[in-house]
Amino acid sequence: MQQSSSPAAHAVASAAVSLSTFAVCVGAFLPPFVDRTVSSIPATILFGVAIAVSFLLHVVFVGIAARRVNRSAILWAVLAVLLFPVASIVGLILFEWFSVETGQAAQSVV
Repeated sequence: MQQSSSPAAHAVASAAVSLSTFAVCVGAFLPPFVDRTVSSIPATILFGVAIAVSFLLHVVFVGIAARRVNRSAILWAVLAVLLFPVASIVGLILFEWFSVETGQAAQSVV
């Protein structure tokens, strides 16, 4: 298996997966799926819990990614919560860009 040169690659990927999971679960409450979702109590509870857990995991993974690229984890986590989902998407793109830049700079020194 190939190792990523980016220190935040795993955290960014995990944050992206949790954001995608959040979007799918919220989609269950949008038309045309809402009738099927809310007619079943277990499905409503399952999707609700999945929304809460995926949101929490997304914020945690954004903080981990920020720490790995030497940014303030608390600041990025707060921004991800307050400006969700736009700030999360932009943040993930910036984390990946910063980590690629850092990796290229480290390779040019060696």
